[in-house]
Amino acid sequence: MDIGYARVSTAKQDLDRQIDALRGEGIAAKHIYVDKKSGSTTNRPGLHEALDQARDGDVIVVHTLDRLGRTVRDTLNLIHDLAGRGVGVRNLADPIRVDSANPDDPMSQLAVVMLALFGQMERTYAIERAAHARAVAAAKGKRIGRPSVIDPGKLAYAVHLRDQENQSISEIVEATGITRSSLYRYLPPRPPETLTAESQQNA
Repeated sequence: MDIGYARVSTAKQDLDRQIDALRGEGIAAKHIYVDKKSGSTTNRPGLHEALDQARDGDVIVVHTLDRLGRTVRDTLNLIHDLAGRGVGVRNLADPIRVDSANPDDPMSQLAVVMLALFGQMERTYAIERAAHARAVAAAKGKRIGRPSVIDPGKLAYAVHLRDQENQSISEIVEATGITRSSLYRYLPPRPPETLTAESQQNA
């Protein structure tokens, strides 16, 4: 069975386009799992539900591979983990077409190898950039490393403002004095909400 997954990137129209492409592959709306939040968060209940539903012989289908992970390395690790469970991954619109469910297709296997090379390059560049940033910060006498943990009371108040008062990050920064970067780092995720394309239609 094919299981679809779609995640919003910049606009609702993009999500609709992904869902339409998945349905064009014959995937029923109830088998297309959706996340409405951006890839900057690791809280992706739709993806987790899709992965939980996948069984040996199933295929996770996405419009493009960047829907699955924030980095090439994340995506590659996921493909390998799923392969160990007998679950394939297929993309629809990337220049490099991947179909890990078909081990007899040499081009599909070459695509996975190319992803591995890109993932290693990505990791190397990230390490080099981080090392350079630390060196520059140290040369300027700036503190290196994570800042001290914020006040728990302020954090609890920030959670209240977000979840109960529906305030924006800017408003929470103004009310609590916690920096925007600290809020993104320490605010716990919202309670997960699993969506499917079918529930989107009924909403």
